[in-house]
Amino acid sequence: MKNQEHEEERKRRENHINEQVEAETMAASAATDGVAATALRSVIQRVHQAAERSSRPPDRIRIVAVSKTKPVSVIRQVYEAGHRCFGENYVQEIVEKAAQLPDDLEWHFIGNLQSNKVKPLLAGVPNLAMVESVDNEKIAGRLNRMVETMGRKPLKVLVQVNTSGEESKSGVEPSGCLELVKHVSQNCPNLEFCGLMTIGMPDYTSTPENFKTLAKCRSEVCKALGIPEEQCDLSMGMSGDFELAIEMGSTNVRIGSTIFGAREYPKKN
Repeated sequence: MKNQEHEEERKRRENHINEQVEAETMAASAATDGVAATALRSVIQRVHQAAERSSRPPDRIRIVAVSKTKPVSVIRQVYEAGHRCFGENYVQEIVEKAAQLPDDLEWHFIGNLQSNKVKPLLAGVPNLAMVESVDNEKIAGRLNRMVETMGRKPLKVLVQVNTSGEESKSGVEPSGCLELVKHVSQNCPNLEFCGLMTIGMPDYTSTPENFKTLAKCRSEVCKALGIPEEQCDLSMGMSGDFELAIEMGSTNVRIGSTIFGAREYPKKN
């Protein structure tokens, strides 16, 4: 009888320990899970404050949560916190993630897009809401034809402008911006021109000039097309400068590390 009692007591202790370990593991996971959601709330508050400082309605500013290199589990946490707009830089990554996440996400593709990646992107991400990085007539034409072939509704696009003059950056030169916008608007019926995008420079002090250049491009484009500037998005501002970008007219900020933490690139052997 005593042996049986000892055995039952041992099992109870084991179960209690296992339950404690499981609870601690879940608590640690929840704490980690909550970091991105908490960071998102902080970003939303900062966006609202920047909008108020520039006398603009906060609901006119879109936050694109850039989840590059981050696992689906972390994206899902931000989704469950109520956010729906996410951005990715690489076709393979956005296709893999889109397949594992709810279809009411609004995906923005914000990286350099090659012609041979257009079909996999459109086929693999049915809920692709926007391509922010159209920077030449060839890629615009390829997107236009593929949208039609696949029977998709017109795809929203932004024209990317290289406002910093850096050769390493994609984007049409400011002097060629209007011509490319006209091409998209007049020759690509399956694309919906929605505005302009720029990355700017890593050097914070030069960023205002980049933002001013993009705003100037928008004025030129809107005047030529006869549309109000309010109908033309300005996608500018990232984790390090999104508040300044909003104060200078941005309607679309792309925020990664401030929400998700530092990028997690594979370690090289």
